[in-house]
Amino acid sequence: AMKLQSPQFQALFTPGLRSVAELFEKKNYELRIAGGAVRDLLSGMTPQDIDFATTATPAEMKEMFTSAGVRLINNKGEKHGTITARLHEENFEITTLRIDVVTDGRHAEVEFTTDWEKDAERRDLTVNSMFLGLDGMLYDFFNGYEDLKNKKIRFVGKANERIQEDYLRILRYFRFYGRIAEKPGDHEPSTLQAIKENAKGLAGISGERIWVELKKILIGNHVNHLVRLMYELDIAEYIGLPLDGNLEEFDRVTKNIQNLCPKPMTVLTSLFKVKDDVTNLDLRLKISKEEKNLGLFLVKHRQELTKAVGTEPLRPYQDFIMDSREANTNSKICELLKYQGEEHLLRELQEWTVPSFPVSGHDLRKMGVSSGKEIGTALQQLREEWKKSGYHMDKEELLSCLKKL
Repeated sequence: AMKLQSPQFQALFTPGLRSVAELFEKKNYELRIAGGAVRDLLSGMTPQDIDFATTATPAEMKEMFTSAGVRLINNKGEKHGTITARLHEENFEITTLRIDVVTDGRHAEVEFTTDWEKDAERRDLTVNSMFLGLDGMLYDFFNGYEDLKNKKIRFVGKANERIQEDYLRILRYFRFYGRIAEKPGDHEPSTLQAIKENAKGLAGISGERIWVELKKILIGNHVNHLVRLMYELDIAEYIGLPLDGNLEEFDRVTKNIQNLCPKPMTVLTSLFKVKDDVTNLDLRLKISKEEKNLGLFLVKHRQELTKAVGTEPLRPYQDFIMDSREANTNSKICELLKYQGEEHLLRELQEWTVPSFPVSGHDLRKMGVSSGKEIGTALQQLREEWKKSGYHMDKEELLSCLKKL
């Protein structure tokens, strides 16, 4: 048996967790860490959030916490068996072990159990199906730890059955593949077969749930391989991707952005040929307004807005920002530079501060220009001159320029 005693594991034992553990121990209810947090701890990482599992029912937990004077927050999870307790400024999400009785491909009706293996059996992937006792003891019914060490992504039990319980698991398979697998193409043929046969099931999954998974796939490893696989396995059409996605452009862009931390939408847009592709994605996935605008912006400008030949390669981008009347043009241009693989220009642009135009209408009035119309025209002309100078001319120079004009 394996016993974990890593510093990351020790660090979990806050005053809050010690108090929780004490309460469960007093009542002889078993409490273990479950799922993703176990996977992270075994990989030597500190988990972002921790889920606990227990043999105690929600009613037993409520009774135990309430009589100990512990505050319980939002009871939304209660019908799925989750109780959230707040101790020492920390929230603890604890879920009763359960079995899925009825599944419809989207969600499950559950009943409670005290059998740890039965609970592990209803989880999606072996690397997510382990439990960790608070003494560091690992409970691993489906060789999840072996798979994690060998960087293998496998469904618990039969892929077909797991997928039909919740079709979103197809995308979760890809997401964890991109997170854990060492190299592209290391799949079990039977798994890919099961995915292909069930791809249509994704049509019934809400766009919001799909987009959450897809975004993580787009910024994980092996993204090129995984998206091509979505096309090969007939998944693309059910998740809002264009049927004739531009895979050559996608190849190019996924190489360009390798160390540049692009937004998911930046990566995805390379598949799109026309702006309708963005609109269709939005209809299916309900992406945010900002994401939609970024996609439309990249489709529109990726070809003609490129670096200048000569000594000021960044100028076209700077001019674009200066001429733009929109607030977040700067960040869109940064994404465009990532898309184009212009790492040096990106760094330069990030260090550049947008200069502010030094002349105001007030200055012109002082010089005797009185009509609003003339002031408008003069400001426009001066702005042009200022732009030509690479935004270097100061107020004095611009105003003396006005005398010439």
